[in-house]
Amino acid sequence: MKTDTFRSAAMRHEWKHQINLREDLVLSQRLRKLFLHDANAGENGSYLVTSLYFDTPYDTALRQKLDGVDQREKFRLRYYGRDLTYIRLEKKFKSHGLCGKRSARITQEEVERILAGEYAFLLSSGDSLLQEFYSKLQGQGLRPKTIVEYCREAFVYAPGNVRITLDRDLRSGLGSTDFLKQGGLRLPATEGITVLEVKYDSFLPDLVGMAVQVPGRQASAHSKYAVCRRFD
Repeated sequence: MKTDTFRSAAMRHEWKHQINLREDLVLSQRLRKLFLHDANAGENGSYLVTSLYFDTPYDTALRQKLDGVDQREKFRLRYYGRDLTYIRLEKKFKSHGLCGKRSARITQEEVERILAGEYAFLLSSGDSLLQEFYSKLQGQGLRPKTIVEYCREAFVYAPGNVRITLDRDLRSGLGSTDFLKQGGLRLPATEGITVLEVKYDSFLPDLVGMAVQVPGRQASAHSKYAVCRRFD
């Protein structure tokens, strides 16, 4: 099994705004003039993101998010577009207001085994993240909770290692059976809302700070996972 593990170089700053369609139109036109699209984006600068989130029987990740717990983590499987040849297991974690992420490559067949409740191969994988996932599947009872899907337009700016994303058309899929299915059932989770996210390392360049300004908007603790769990 091939398990290319990637680790973030450092904890990063992250903040989010919820903006409406009019604000999205103005902001996206501005960003397209100033910054480059993510190298993996399609012809229109956007791509589809599909994730499957895991949580405990007590919804620990969800409750900690809603309660604003400072140190927390969550696991998800993710792929982009309709390409099932590149799937990743990701662990996102937050501590002292900063965010980090670890990820490991995983195959479609291995995902199918996880969804079928066959976890032993994770323990013998030799990959530390997959082994940690195994221990929490077994010890904490992590199980698939909801599918989260949206269309993302992403911009990058090298100074500060900045990444700006506009996430649109958030949709939810119940359970896990449709995670790998092309055109699986998805329910609209929001209407007329775009989520603006800005991630950066130690500093936010002035150009970015000015470019992403949306009058009257303040940073929020928006969680796509929490929004999509409303359909439970």
